[in-house]
Amino acid sequence: MDSQIYGVSKLIFIIYIVISVISVIFCSALPTEKSSNVVVVKSNSTSSPISSNSVLVALLDSHYTELAELVEKALLLQKLEEAVGKHNITIFAPRNEALERDLDPEFKRFLLEPGNLRSLQTLLMFHIIPQRIGSTQWPQSVDSSSVAHKTLSKQHVILSSDDKDSSKKVDLATVIRPDDVIRPDGVIHGIERLLIPRSVQEDFNRRRNLRSISAVIPEGAPEVDPRTHRLKKPVSSPAPAGSPPALPIYDAMAPGPSLAPAPAPGPGGPRHHFNGDSQVKDFIQTLLHYGGYNEMADILVNLTSLATEMGKLVSEGYVITVLAPNDDAMAKLTTDQLSEPGAPEQIMYYHIIPEYQTEESMYNAVRRFGKVSYDTLRLPHKVVAQEADGSVKFGNGDESAYLFDPDIYTDGRISVQGIDNVLFPLNEETKQVSETKTVQSSSSKVAVKPRRDKLLEVACGMLGAFCP
Repeated sequence: MDSQIYGVSKLIFIIYIVISVISVIFCSALPTEKSSNVVVVKSNSTSSPISSNSVLVALLDSHYTELAELVEKALLLQKLEEAVGKHNITIFAPRNEALERDLDPEFKRFLLEPGNLRSLQTLLMFHIIPQRIGSTQWPQSVDSSSVAHKTLSKQHVILSSDDKDSSKKVDLATVIRPDDVIRPDGVIHGIERLLIPRSVQEDFNRRRNLRSISAVIPEGAPEVDPRTHRLKKPVSSPAPAGSPPALPIYDAMAPGPSLAPAPAPGPGGPRHHFNGDSQVKDFIQTLLHYGGYNEMADILVNLTSLATEMGKLVSEGYVITVLAPNDDAMAKLTTDQLSEPGAPEQIMYYHIIPEYQTEESMYNAVRRFGKVSYDTLRLPHKVVAQEADGSVKFGNGDESAYLFDPDIYTDGRISVQGIDNVLFPLNEETKQVSETKTVQSSSSKVAVKPRRDKLLEVACGMLGAFCP
């Protein structure tokens, strides 16, 4: 009885020990299984790292740089990593020239707009097939059949071969570099052009039509009538490029009090090819290199702002002729002539003619008409030209100047003619003297008349005395 009880208790003790060991093993194994589950969930929540031998790394490091930049801008790297992790892929990569020069600029601008990110993603995923297709797996020309494959954009591309030259095609694009990059998880084929799915093309056409409907047609600056200083009525046909401006040069320099003339044309204006500043710099450099006209260039650039004003006028489309006195003529100017405010500008304004004249044209004019009056930028004074000793003479009397160095600079818009004296308009003092003489002569005539009447009255009185 005791032995049975002892045996039973011994058996119970052994069972207890076994249960305790099993429970310890189970408890120790339970956290390990739980931690392994956590690791699995974590690995599923984040994409697995891509090896350096992946086809995506090869695409970023290949010569298809334009496509790689678009993939980064479309934020598709994570999605492509997931696709590579699941299965091999085939990438049809267009060459860089197809994305740089052959692509429509408006379409490229449409793809890069932030609001069209989904269209860009659809376009790029249309170039990727979630299946490895090598050049040997292309449908042969003997079969004369094409095979459609589903892309990552859920649309299909058709792989075919040309019977004539046995070239491989993807839709309408020809494969120019088959099996260009081969990696364990994918392959890259180089194609000649970009593949555009129908949905992206329709989206682009829809946006373009809406833009053309809602866009505001730009209008040019209003033109001013120089006689009335009022807005002109719009002309149906615009003036051709390079035509002379509608406003006189005086209105461009000093606009009317009510409305200013149209501003200078911008880069897209009708006369955008006129670069007045560079042309003025060219003719001033020509004066310096020609020699003997340094004082004239110094006045235009340093003492006044005439060089800038002339550049603006030429940019507007105006033409000018500069009568440039040489250094010997400029040395004759006195301090009194240059000390008055604005004197250098007024002197130079009188030497600028708002016409394009060469030595030949001016000489032919004076030979035909005798004397020719040219307008100057110093209103209302004009400079008179006439023929003298086989040349052209400007001005009258001691203040005249001869055409000394003809055609120093002629480019079709600016003409520079060298003269041997500084020109001045008709002196105001001479006008006042002539007016004073006229007044004195008229007053003397008026004074003689009452004296004559007095003599007649005396004579009649004397005759009355003798004839009662």
